[in-house]
Amino acid sequence: MIRSIFAVLFVAVFLILSLPIQGVLLIVGKFNPMAKKKASLAIVSWAFNVVIFISGIKRTVIGEENVPKDQAVLYVGNHRSIFDIVLSYPRVPNPTGFIAKKEILRVPLLNIWMIYMDCLFLDRSDIRKGLEMVLTAIEKVKNGISIFIYPEGTRNKTDEPLGEFHKGSFKIAQKSGCPIIPVVINHSDEIFEKHLPFIKSTKVTIEYCKPIILKDLEKEDQKNIDQYVKNIIEETYLKNA
Repeated sequence: MIRSIFAVLFVAVFLILSLPIQGVLLIVGKFNPMAKKKASLAIVSWAFNVVIFISGIKRTVIGEENVPKDQAVLYVGNHRSIFDIVLSYPRVPNPTGFIAKKEILRVPLLNIWMIYMDCLFLDRSDIRKGLEMVLTAIEKVKNGISIFIYPEGTRNKTDEPLGEFHKGSFKIAQKSGCPIIPVVINHSDEIFEKHLPFIKSTKVTIEYCKPIILKDLEKEDQKNIDQYVKNIIEETYLKNA
């Protein structure tokens, strides 16, 4: 109970007190967009790390050396908890946008930070807008901004390791040629989802698998890249379970 209260209070206070910072970053972005992106990454990462500390979460990180530091990538992760972004975002080395559902845009102040973080918002009810979002993501990757996506489309609430992967999620890598980094998180649902509405101190594991370069794969694996990546994530998830 105490962890939940403190975490919610911190997020609320951070969002309110960070409003002037958002104003400063807006001005900075007009002269140096990349400086704004890097500053946003640092500030939000700090806030997420405070939430992790308050929540009593212990992270074991494996394979972080597999993430390229000199180019944009497509992070592909499994998704079981609202804490997945909180856990993984502070570890990215360069500006990175998450693909999130459009409903998050309704949250005041948080929506501004997400826009600053190059997040993209998916309208699941509009196929055309979904395609436009993918095209925007491709352009961001080409301009040096990594993208983090959950190809299951929503949180997996089943006992199965993974849900089905949407093939369209991989067009970002197919069209931009960027490496794919599978990101596997274990036990994140034990922080919150398994005992709502309380936050529980939990040990989680985050593993970054080796980069996947599409052009280096066999033709069949390129064609079925969704299943190829899913197999890697599932194997890693079961290994770390």
